[in-house]
Amino acid sequence: MTVAGPTFDLVVAANGLPVERVLDASGEGTWEPSPGGLVSAMESVMEGRKAAWVGWAGESGRAPEPFHQGDLYLRPVGLTSAEIAEYYEGFSNDTLWPIYHDVIVPASFHRNWWNTYRTVNHRFAQVIAEVAAPGATVWVHDYQLQLVPAMLRAIRPDLRIGWFNHIPFPPVELFAQLPWRRALVEGVLGADFLGFQRTADAANFLRVCRRLLGMSTKGDTVTFTPPGDDPARRTVRASALPISVDFQGLSALAATPAVIARAAEIRASLGAPEILLLGVDRLDYTKGIRQRLKAYEELLRDKAIAPPEVTLMQVALPNRERVDAYRFLREEVERTVGRINGEYSVLGSPAIHYLHRSYPREEMAAMFVAADIMLVTPLRDGMNLVAKEYVTCRNDLGGALVLSEFTGAWHELHQAFICNPHDIEGVKLTIMRAINAPEDERRRRMKAMRKRVADNDVQRWSSLYLDSLASAPLKPHRRSRVSDKELREAERANRANLRASDRAAERIGG
Repeated sequence: MTVAGPTFDLVVAANGLPVERVLDASGEGTWEPSPGGLVSAMESVMEGRKAAWVGWAGESGRAPEPFHQGDLYLRPVGLTSAEIAEYYEGFSNDTLWPIYHDVIVPASFHRNWWNTYRTVNHRFAQVIAEVAAPGATVWVHDYQLQLVPAMLRAIRPDLRIGWFNHIPFPPVELFAQLPWRRALVEGVLGADFLGFQRTADAANFLRVCRRLLGMSTKGDTVTFTPPGDDPARRTVRASALPISVDFQGLSALAATPAVIARAAEIRASLGAPEILLLGVDRLDYTKGIRQRLKAYEELLRDKAIAPPEVTLMQVALPNRERVDAYRFLREEVERTVGRINGEYSVLGSPAIHYLHRSYPREEMAAMFVAADIMLVTPLRDGMNLVAKEYVTCRNDLGGALVLSEFTGAWHELHQAFICNPHDIEGVKLTIMRAINAPEDERRRRMKAMRKRVADNDVQRWSSLYLDSLASAPLKPHRRSRVSDKELREAERANRANLRASDRAAERIGG
């Protein structure tokens, strides 16, 4: 293989680069940090590291030339407009995303989308192989690149490969719907270590390996024979390592005079409400925005709250708006906001301040400092870093977090005001509990949550992940004919025992 350009001992691969091209009034383009949880989480992890990042540049056509952003070498991957439609908007976000999020909307299955997904994943693998130094560590991220680990291993068996899933991994009954389920699992099993947000996600993956593909699992590992003529067996660990935020950096930013002053300006511009509720979400059907607006509307109808004393600021970050489900969601949300404002606003004080755009990090920190109640109510979310960002920004120990029990963040932030977003009446009661909670109770809750995030920040997450990847065995297991027979018998016994335990768990609702 001919290597073009520099090579690196650490290579990060994700669907997108950590920057996007922004055009100014004259049409000149500059690279600005991309919005999104992955980039914000990885920003501080990659700071000061001499590494490469492979990803799509966010526009169709030939890939731009590689370039440096600080110490980071960015290697764009080109996608045609058809590949964007089929690989990204189609298979990634209209097939995999619904399945992985409990089929809140139905998934679409198209063979041409799958073929394009496979083609693009192979292109990523080829580019990664070019920038990875001999024996390098490669960290592949998320559901868009599930075939990359095995494809990359076929090209560069010398590499140490990890994969991290930022979204939930579905139960076996949902994953089984995918016609390409075996290829997807075998794709990620090309990695040496697999990371998931929650223990339940890792368990779901192992159960898929066991039930659907007949692989042998023990503890948090799966042992299998890769496809092909090579008789080597591999053992891969799948474990939960929940992602976090840059606590020190974000907390320091929120404490700056500029951010504190901006927070005061925000409150004043909204009419200085006594209680400011805040929602910050990508405009996605998984985020529970419709259910949140319904609960808020009913609280207004019930006269439990009213502007100008109470107001809601909802930031809806633009997201995948060429996919029908997302376009319909935006239309529905904006109609709902209009109806609520028309019925419940008072002169000069809208019931909802709706903002459909992205904001820089400093402005988001100011919003978090300004808000009395943070509403994080997804129907399903792998983690939800907004919840952790809000907690991190509250150096004053003020504010309260209303948090869905269906987020990964719930498993760490138990001191939040917890709700089931499907239960509108329960969401209303939880919001009122947060509003009416005594100040000392709020401070106790916030202090405990801040300690949890500080102790488990993004640097600790990345260190644990990379240490786990570094300790994964690189050498596959070679087997003799005798051990083949013994292993087959052991696998049959293991599968029988696991099936029995699964049936027992189902009977008791486990």
